[in-house]
Amino acid sequence: MTLRLPDAGLPPAAETLRGEVRKFLAAERAGGTLQGASDAWLAGFDAGFSSRLGERGWLGMTWPRRYGGHEQPALHRFVVVEELLAAGAPVAAHWVADRQSGPALLRYGTEEQRHRLLPEMARGRCFFAIGMSEPDSGSDLASVRTAARRDGDGWRLSGTKVWTSQAHRSHFMIALCRTAPRRADARHEGLSQFVVDLRAPGLTVSPIRLLDGEHHFNQVLLDDVFVGDDMVLGEIGSGWRQVTSELAYERSGPERFLSTLPLLTALLRVADPDDRRQTEAVGSLVAQLWAVRRLSVQIAAALDRGEAPDVAAALVKDLGTTLENEIIDVARSVAPAEPSTTAADPFARELARAVLHAPGFTLRGGTNEVLRGIVARGLGLR
Repeated sequence: MTLRLPDAGLPPAAETLRGEVRKFLAAERAGGTLQGASDAWLAGFDAGFSSRLGERGWLGMTWPRRYGGHEQPALHRFVVVEELLAAGAPVAAHWVADRQSGPALLRYGTEEQRHRLLPEMARGRCFFAIGMSEPDSGSDLASVRTAARRDGDGWRLSGTKVWTSQAHRSHFMIALCRTAPRRADARHEGLSQFVVDLRAPGLTVSPIRLLDGEHHFNQVLLDDVFVGDDMVLGEIGSGWRQVTSELAYERSGPERFLSTLPLLTALLRVADPDDRRQTEAVGSLVAQLWAVRRLSVQIAAALDRGEAPDVAAALVKDLGTTLENEIIDVARSVAPAEPSTTAADPFARELARAVLHAPGFTLRGGTNEVLRGIVARGLGLR
């Protein structure tokens, strides 16, 4: 089997939109509300910035208008996201809601859930976290142990979720739970999804700090947390099918290869154009970046056509996060700077930030080893 996606380009209207986004970002930068940093899509939380994006119609762009969206093509959303990430903008507040929780609600949610949650998401005022990963499970989602048991007109959730980014600042979390006993011959059955209020009684959010003490990861403990039937997402027992379709949105976007673009931009400022070794190293990075971007654009076009390019999405995530780490390696090898978060040199500070965030690049959204297995299976190689 060969992986093929039709080539896709960005329409003129999307490029016009790019100019509008750049103008907005320039104004934010001039006003001091945009500093620009690596990995800001996960760690840069600014509710006000997200609200201003919502006011401009740049959140929920592809969603139906009746739910607060703007019915724009996925390629238009791609341009907005690309420009925000390239600028290192603080988009973490709305990121999960706009990228995957909103589309999941559109696909599997009830009308009541959609009308209640989606308009506020599109305004940049309702934030979501992802409740998939668990302790001792690695990337094996089928090993989920968080249990949901029936209780009257709802469910009682008990268990632990980890690496739950921005849970301490978000309003809701979509949690993957086990609603039927796990069977060895049917590991993917008996799983369901719930929209959990992160301020609910019995729920505790504890920080998991990075090496420098920064806090955006969390552990979420659910101790008999009640979730009503009105907040079940989709069908009970269909959680595995739902969550795997959701991962196509999580794995294929520009955030999977642009997390360290601010570092690459900083490297271009300090690299010696007369040093052949440096120019070849930087040129190789740019060539790889362009190739992965092209595949990501093709996936955005496929989503516009209503397709679910899971295998291609896994490939983007694998190639993109590998490249993000390679940018750090090249920056450390060719630039004469010692990474330090307190250095006077902006390049040294940006390098230090990227180094500290790098361990998560190839873990979040599925490890590279798991992703390669998905690609191999999709191509009929295993």
